[in-house]
Amino acid sequence: MTPSIELQFNHYYTQHCKHLKLQGLQPKTIDAYSRAIRRIGEHFQGHLDNLSQEQLVDYFYDLLNRLSWSAVKLDLYGLKFFYTHVLHKSWVDVPMVKPPRCTRIPDIVTVAEAPQLFMSTRVLSYRVFY
Repeated sequence: MTPSIELQFNHYYTQHCKHLKLQGLQPKTIDAYSRAIRRIGEHFQGHLDNLSQEQLVDYFYDLLNRLSWSAVKLDLYGLKFFYTHVLHKSWVDVPMVKPPRCTRIPDIVTVAEAPQLFMSTRVLSYRVFY
């Protein structure tokens, strides 16, 4: 980052933190939204004021490959807050669909389900564990 861009980013970041506190958000939300702006600023080398929808789609696609859905969602909402409250720009919606939930194995298995669990496991040490 050049010094002038870094100075501008720091100004935007300070304004963002002020607006977060003025809106009365919870401390964890303030931390998450602030972290989002730092992460996005680092990715775009401090140029946050004119991001296109294509740039945002690419960024969130890459982020979804590295982080959980909840972390991506916090970054999206943090950037949306930044655009609407700090930059006073209209928000360009990023088309994202929440990935389907994974089905979890229940904590307690029935007597009928236990043999199925044992037989579906091919590794002997895992069978012993179950």
